Formats: sequence, C-alpha cells, structure tokens
Amino acid sequence: MSSNANPSHHSADAHGHGHHGGHEAAHGTFKSYMTGFILSVILTAIPFWLVMGKVLDPGTTVAIVMILGAIQIIVHMIYFLHLNTRSEGGWNMMALIFTIVLVIIALSGSLWVMHHLNSNMMPMSPEMMRNMP
Repeated sequence: MSSNANPSHHSADAHGHGHHGGHEAAHGTFKSYMTGFILSVILTAIPFWLVMGKVLDPGTTVAIVMILGAIQIIVHMIYFLHLNTRSEGGWNMMALIFTIVLVIIALSGSLWVMHHLNSNMMPMSPEMMRNMP
C-alpha cells in the first residue's frame, strides 16, 4: 500500500465536503436554519403562553399544544433533518410517513391514557385527605 493512498472511501471537493454518489440530502442554508429556528421558537412560545396565561379552557389548550407539538416535529424534520420527497430515492418520504404514524400513535395514546387516568381516579374529599397517614 502506498503512502499516497487515500484511506477515505469517498471523494471530497476543495472545501472538504464529501460526496456519496449524489444520493445525499441537500444541506441547509443559513436562511433555512434561521427559518426553522424562528418557527421552533414561535411553536414553543405559543403553548407556553397558553398554559402559563390560562388563556383558554384546559381541553382546548391541550388540543392546541398537541397540534403545535406535531407541527414542530415536522418543522424540525424539514428544516434541520432536511427530509423531503426527492432525496435518498424516496426513502426520506417513507421515514416522514413512519414518523407521522408514530406521532399520531404517541399523541392519541397519551391522550387516551390521561383521559382514563383522570376518569378512573378515586375522587378524594377534604375529609378523606385529612385522615390519610
């Protein structure tokens, strides 16, 4: 083996960026990262304001927080993970669909568990609370 052999299995351009046969997703620009960051901050600030300010009734607040959380996951996938329908021969689209299915299962399961815990908990009167050890 000669000392001039490149141990890397991929080629690099003049800037040191490696290429893998044109199948890699496009890297984001500063503008796209800032767009994603600003959207993430907004999608975090709105639920925080809704909960801390007690702006709406609890049921509506929970629904809005869940919806904004799901939107934030999609924003992260698009702006930070660069998932789209064209890159990686469509496999990124499959990953997006799989993620959406998992989010739906997690959100609906969480709501189901919280609802049943709330409705199945034994209510305690103030007298019962005073007599507890």
